[in-house]
Amino acid sequence: MSKYTLPMPASKRRWFIIAVIFLAIVFNYYDRQIVSILKPMLKDEFDLGDDGYALVINVFTVFYALMYPVSGWLVDKFGEKKVMLVGILGWSVACLGGGFSRTFGSFLFFRGMLGAAEPTNFPAQLKVITVWFSGKLRATANSLCVAGSSIGAIIAPPIVAWLAIRYNFHTVFIVAGIVGLIIALLWFLIYTEPPAEIRNEAVGEVDESSTNQGFSWGQLWKTKTLWGILLIRFVSDPVWYFCLFWLPGYLQEESGLTLAQIGMFGWIPFLLADLGAIGTSAWSDRLVRRGKDPLLARKIMLTAVALLAPLCCLTTYIANPYLTLLIFGLVAIACLSWLFTVSVVIAEAFPVANVASVLGIAGGFGALGAVLFNYFVGQMLGSVGAGTVFIIMAFMHPLAVLILWTMIKKEVPVEKEPQVAEAYVLK
Repeated sequence: MSKYTLPMPASKRRWFIIAVIFLAIVFNYYDRQIVSILKPMLKDEFDLGDDGYALVINVFTVFYALMYPVSGWLVDKFGEKKVMLVGILGWSVACLGGGFSRTFGSFLFFRGMLGAAEPTNFPAQLKVITVWFSGKLRATANSLCVAGSSIGAIIAPPIVAWLAIRYNFHTVFIVAGIVGLIIALLWFLIYTEPPAEIRNEAVGEVDESSTNQGFSWGQLWKTKTLWGILLIRFVSDPVWYFCLFWLPGYLQEESGLTLAQIGMFGWIPFLLADLGAIGTSAWSDRLVRRGKDPLLARKIMLTAVALLAPLCCLTTYIANPYLTLLIFGLVAIACLSWLFTVSVVIAEAFPVANVASVLGIAGGFGALGAVLFNYFVGQMLGSVGAGTVFIIMAFMHPLAVLILWTMIKKEVPVEKEPQVAEAYVLK
């Protein structure tokens, strides 16, 4: 334990760690929501159309996709504390830079920097959950962390709208950067490696050396489950990205809500998503406590909740914007439940030594799917209409369910030539 680390019992420390990760993810998603809430204002400021706005989103998302796999490798290589600290500092500086930008070019640069820095949070978070919590609490602890994503989306509309109306859109980014620096300090002071007894309970092994055994990089890519996880994130993540990046603007431009009304009501889908996703995560943990195989429990829950996603098709037939908000709240429950629990599936299916890398690769593929989908939406929303976009979205989670049941299983590294070692001993 570092001399700068605040002293406290391990039983309390792990929940303080969860709280700091939660705050970090809250402001990650606050940062992302800024551009969607301020879409009309940014389009006016930089003279953009929907294709230009899509470029703003995709600069962030492309760098996010590229850095996510690298972030996972960095976490497994250098540890969750160091990597997450650097990441928090990076995205805080990016927010400050975006706030001080006066040209479209500099604004794009800092959005790209934000995209490169933010992925560090999630592989680090999964590694923390894996080594600090056993399977009986893992999904619940993970959901409390990742709940920050929807909480960030909940608080963003009123705060962003108030700051932008009261001051200007630059202030919105600067506030996010300052808060990020405070979170970085908290992480530095609170996080430390778990004691041996907690780590051993979490990973399910008494022999610590066994927790370090995992797949090599080459072996990892030969597992069927890895490719299944990548495909799941590729087809399911874009729906969540639509809720984050396009829904507030859609409600303003297509449903007639004002920026002030978005501030008052735009958080509703994300609140529903948060409550629903925490509930579904707790349900899957309850199945585990009742004796259900952990991986099977996650599959059952994900299959059930995926039935909510196709409801997005109904919105084109509804004139009331508030009913549209409610429907997208149900869709967001499916999105966030999958986002929460697929991370836990990774922890259940792969050795501890590989979980951060797998999540990093998977997050990159999810962001890549979002990049392609964002481009499609930016090019086609005005010409083919939202109805076509929503029909495509309706098939994404059912496809993810098919992949889940056909490709995902627990992966165990093959023992490395035990007969050779035995022969050596005999000699």
